[in-house]
Amino acid sequence: MPSLLEALEQKYGESSTESEGSDDEGISVAIFVPCKSPRSIVPSLLVLNDCDIATAGEKEALEAKCACVEELDLAKNKLKDWPEVFGILQQMPRLKFVNLSFNELNTPLKNVEVDRNLRWQQLRNLVLNSTYIDWESVDQILDHLPRLEELHLSMNDYNVVNLCKKNCDCGRIDNKTDNETKCFCPTIDYRKKHKHGGIRKLHFNGNPIDKWREVCKLGYAFPNLESLVLADCPIESLDVNVESDDEKCNRNYERSESECESGNNKESPHDSFRVLKFLNLNSTRLATWDDIERLSKFPALHCVRIQGCPLWESNEYTEHERRQLLIARLPNVEILNGGGVIGSDEREDAERAFIRYYMEKPESDRPERYFELVSIHGKLDPLVNVDLRPEKRVKVTFTCGSNSEVRSVDVYRSVSDLKTKLEAFAGFSAAKMRLFYVDQDLRDIQGPEEMKYPHKQLYSYNIQSGDEIIIDCKKKINEK
Repeated sequence: MPSLLEALEQKYGESSTESEGSDDEGISVAIFVPCKSPRSIVPSLLVLNDCDIATAGEKEALEAKCACVEELDLAKNKLKDWPEVFGILQQMPRLKFVNLSFNELNTPLKNVEVDRNLRWQQLRNLVLNSTYIDWESVDQILDHLPRLEELHLSMNDYNVVNLCKKNCDCGRIDNKTDNETKCFCPTIDYRKKHKHGGIRKLHFNGNPIDKWREVCKLGYAFPNLESLVLADCPIESLDVNVESDDEKCNRNYERSESECESGNNKESPHDSFRVLKFLNLNSTRLATWDDIERLSKFPALHCVRIQGCPLWESNEYTEHERRQLLIARLPNVEILNGGGVIGSDEREDAERAFIRYYMEKPESDRPERYFELVSIHGKLDPLVNVDLRPEKRVKVTFTCGSNSEVRSVDVYRSVSDLKTKLEAFAGFSAAKMRLFYVDQDLRDIQGPEEMKYPHKQLYSYNIQSGDEIIIDCKKKINEK
């Protein structure tokens, strides 16, 4: 497997420039060779995906080539050892973006000697998707990135958040079947550990985390978090007090390794997300309107994505009704599932539709938001269901010569079909028939209107009961 330096040489290395003159012709050729080939200049954006890179290579040569690199993408390589990763990063002091996704970096960083004073002051964005890095290593890496603003930890198989250490000195290994061997060393309250204040954006997609209280630990670790993406995480509820059956059975005997909290667990879903502005909950397992109500309590939240959840699997609502119910329940949200800002007219229409929707429900089923909106808009009258479709059948007077008859007619029948039905009454074929429509209200103003088009349906003439249709026979053309 090549080193990073070898991969660079292969992609950007100097091409040999040789000139051979012909002895027979006796021609000598002089070629100017620049001091540095353009291909030897490594760009500021360096992409070396899927190159089987496993090591850094010779440091001095790497530094000479990569001192100006600002963005580094090493996704899908064979990097496994953190010393090699740090060896690469140390030679690139100007780095602003690093992508190490899909490298197996699950070796604990605590076993690696790293200079505590080492800092990457320019690095703003770090991508560690599907690296399976452990939480302690994440915590240690962030200590060296004081200006980091965006962190990607997607698809790392996290079902808990362990960004606070347990301070265990006894060396015991937890044994769930023997209570006497439990560790009772002091723990750190994660609510008081505001360590990584620079991070504004966190991508946490595709992790099997399902408890919101674990997600809340991310908020406490990153107190200035403004954007959080939790798409494809099996989160079942935003209630921090939801417990699984195993936790209910074990809570009186032990504390999970992931739980760094003190005994008091009473907190709101938004306590750790005081400045969160954007939240993506697409393809989670949220299934109740109660969780939507909880989103309305986030103090700074104004942009939400929430699609593909079990809450929408019911056919009870149309797409438009679903959006209205969401907007009415989320007065703090300005942008919902992408698109533009929710306007004042759309919000008012949604709130009024929300009131009318729950007016028909039992009072016990009406949410608190219903009464809040009634206090704003008042009690509304139900909408009148106006059916603007034409009557299906009308009674029309048919006149052919001196014969006249009132018949019931289907207005969705075509003119051609009507002619066929009138052959027996008229006494001649439909091919020879001409029809004239007489509107009873406009009889004296515009006179009869010929129904020329055979495929036109009768309702398009606005036919009503009491109108008349005159049947006439086409005149034969006299041949000379």
